[in-house]
Amino acid sequence: MCGIVGIVGSRSVAPLLVDALKRLEYRGYDSAGIATLREGRLDRRRAQGKLVALEECLAQDPLEGTTGIGHTRWATHGVPSVGNAHPHFAAGVAVVHNGIIENFAALKAELVDEGVVFETQTDTEVVARLLGARLAAGDRPETAMRTVLARLEGAYALAVVFEDLPDTIFGARNGPPLAIGYGKQEMYLGSDAIALAPFTDDVAYLEDGDWTIVTREGAKIHAADGRPVERKRKRSAGAHFVADKGNHRHFMEKEIHEQPEVIAHTLSHYVDFSAGCTREGISTIAFDRIERLTVSACGTAYIAGLVGKYLFERFARLPVDVDTASEFRYREPPLSPAGAALFISQSGETADTLASLRYCRSEGLASEALVNVGDSSIAREADGFLPTLAGPEIGVASTKAFTCQIAVLAALALSAAVRRGTITRKEETRLVRTLSEVPRLMRDTLAASEADIRSLAQEISHYRHALYLGRGTSFPLALEGALKLKEISYIHAEGYAAGELKHGPIALIDETMPVVVIAPYDHVFSKTISNMQEVAARGGRIILITDRQGAAAATTLETMRTILLPDTDPLVTPLIFALPLQLMAYHTAVFMGTDVDQPRNLAKSVTVE
Repeated sequence: MCGIVGIVGSRSVAPLLVDALKRLEYRGYDSAGIATLREGRLDRRRAQGKLVALEECLAQDPLEGTTGIGHTRWATHGVPSVGNAHPHFAAGVAVVHNGIIENFAALKAELVDEGVVFETQTDTEVVARLLGARLAAGDRPETAMRTVLARLEGAYALAVVFEDLPDTIFGARNGPPLAIGYGKQEMYLGSDAIALAPFTDDVAYLEDGDWTIVTREGAKIHAADGRPVERKRKRSAGAHFVADKGNHRHFMEKEIHEQPEVIAHTLSHYVDFSAGCTREGISTIAFDRIERLTVSACGTAYIAGLVGKYLFERFARLPVDVDTASEFRYREPPLSPAGAALFISQSGETADTLASLRYCRSEGLASEALVNVGDSSIAREADGFLPTLAGPEIGVASTKAFTCQIAVLAALALSAAVRRGTITRKEETRLVRTLSEVPRLMRDTLAASEADIRSLAQEISHYRHALYLGRGTSFPLALEGALKLKEISYIHAEGYAAGELKHGPIALIDETMPVVVIAPYDHVFSKTISNMQEVAARGGRIILITDRQGAAAATTLETMRTILLPDTDPLVTPLIFALPLQLMAYHTAVFMGTDVDQPRNLAKSVTVE
């Protein structure tokens, strides 16, 4: 979601803050700002829109100072505007904040009764005003910070600068991540290691309830009860990351075309191709002893979990429940200790998924995290960690992270099948060989289909609605295809199980409705063809995504376009069939002129509810 950066140094920090914020643009934001402290006086510059607007503001009116904080905001309370942009000031205090202060209304009412005048619509201003009130009452900054934190309810990461305490930044975490970066006579705070990458790869992550005092000499960390604590410092891979589109027009385009490479890296971590088997010890879950697997995730990661359900149940004969984490965490379902839990998240910081993990652990379930960021909260708190080696994903609409998640789930389902004795050693070898072909098949698919899909996307851009249909693992892909189209092109799209067509969606079918049918030639292909016939009879514009056998069997159907993919084994079909769905959404959005990498109202990492 929002991004935070803070620097205590010996050089002018304004350009450094902006540089760090640029690395957080992938999270999504609608305004940005920085504040610096110079000679005991706070000053700030803020701008609505992208960072280029803030840079223009700074070019016209520069900021000096060697201590500063910066922020990219994704609006929760109050419209996107300069006035609502962070940092917020009050009585010699500057505050930037990620998260939501859930009791802000009660705190604000209390302050208003005391005569405090608020200038913004945000919940964050309450924090600044409370700190200012404590200073006015005679508290030292450290005491004020401790007192105010005790009154806050909700999720927050905070960076705070006091005019009366130069060369110091206070930080606090309760939910959204916050990292401390260690330099030479220069210290940093950031939402993640990527924010701090230009300066250091030596970082420590605060834990929930921690607050810290950061100076040039180092950081003092306190737990929620006030006692001093140490948090482990580690080398972060984020320091080696540079956001570069290369020869591509958008990060999303680049990340679509990176999939053959990153899938190869990910699969090789879990599969020994030369030996023809999955690697030993890839999971901490005892698949041969558990009775049920509970999967919890949000958004595209949830859809990857749905694909995984089909794979686990088909190959390992293991019952799987897949839940949207935002529902799971509050439903608090009864769970058996004979089960295990798997949590999927690109960032590893998704608030609802993290809360679901904590619930399962409190119920005694073994837990495993399938995430793309190894030092994230979910990865650290789970009993086991399954990395997706996708590398940083900048485009808000997930592409390579999604397919890497499916790749891990495929390998994990295969490993579980071996441990549960539901496939033979010979079958394992055959399926491993199938996995080894995925990078090549992906490269071939991207090369062969993109020009046709680009042409098709121009037609799709003239419609305002679309339906996606599929059966088996193609049903989750229908959900994902519709999600991608609506995310970045703003065309309304819905995904359905093809067998549900007659239970409502068929009422929408006419000549103005494109219907994307995902239909590999599998055991339910004939059923899907019947659904296509129903669409055709009502004038729907069919876009058929199938393989060679499927196309040969569907020659009597008239389609708006048929996208032809290679024949694949059911284990890897979702990986290949995801690609045209991504390309279709991407090229449609390009034709429509939307902000492909940072679509409106969306954030890359949802670290609050």
